[in-house]
Amino acid sequence: MTWDLAVVLHAAVTWFLGGLIWFVQLVHYPLFAAVGTEAFVAYEREHCRRTNWIVLPTMTAEAILAGALWWFAPGELATATMAGLVALAAVWASTFLIQVPCHRRLAAGAHPPTIRRLVGSNWLRTAAWSVRALIAAVLLLARGPT
Repeated sequence: MTWDLAVVLHAAVTWFLGGLIWFVQLVHYPLFAAVGTEAFVAYEREHCRRTNWIVLPTMTAEAILAGALWWFAPGELATATMAGLVALAAVWASTFLIQVPCHRRLAAGAHPPTIRRLVGSNWLRTAAWSVRALIAAVLLLARGPT
């Protein structure tokens, strides 16, 4: 795989996840509070099942591509790729240390404090993916005209 192709694929995956997280933050997670207690467990289970099919492969691809970009980065782009990895580490840490435990708690039933924690803490991932989207744009622009 060439550097240019890796940069383009990385941008595509990162922008997809960046757009997805903004949708989740502003639309999807806040609606958890409106599901109702009777339907909540089934809703949460289905949310996790459907989300995992989309998010796990794309997050994995993003991590592989981000690592490859850092490893093969030309000297002038090393800092940008490292910043991207730091932001990606924040995404993964937040996902597995905060959001996943919240979803595990919600699998037992609607719990308004946990829903509030899920929505509030998700701003970290939203910010980190937004930073990653900007870094992806910088890396694309640094490629120059093709």
